[in-house]
Amino acid sequence: MDWSWSTYWWIAAGILVAAELASGTFYLLMLALGAAAGALAAHLGLGLPGQMLVAAAVGGAATTAWHMRRRGGEPAAPAASNPDVNLDIGQTVHVEAWSAEGTAQVQYRGAAWQARYIGQTPAESGRHVIRAIEGSRLLLDR
Repeated sequence: MDWSWSTYWWIAAGILVAAELASGTFYLLMLALGAAAGALAAHLGLGLPGQMLVAAAVGGAATTAWHMRRRGGEPAAPAASNPDVNLDIGQTVHVEAWSAEGTAQVQYRGAAWQARYIGQTPAESGRHVIRAIEGSRLLLDR
């Protein structure tokens, strides 16, 4: 069986996608995009050097763009205060009374939790928002 260069490029793109699914490295998808561009260049009749140039340019540009996009964004919040990691962040609890040290015992999700006030204003009883979790202690603010 005689395969064309486009077939090899499509196989390479498929292998890169499979490797990305196995590893979770999104950069491999960008390289698969380059391999797909090489396959399209082969379909358009470019010679092997032209195909390689197109694949390298598209794959390299996509990888660079993805890397720059990730580096240019805001840094992720620490896991203890990141609502994307911990779904309790941003939830509310009711505090009956604060101790002199700024701690309290609150009921949250059917269990008693230790809480510490981290706000700027004086601690008062009432509704508070979970801003972070430190071990098994909720860090609360107004």
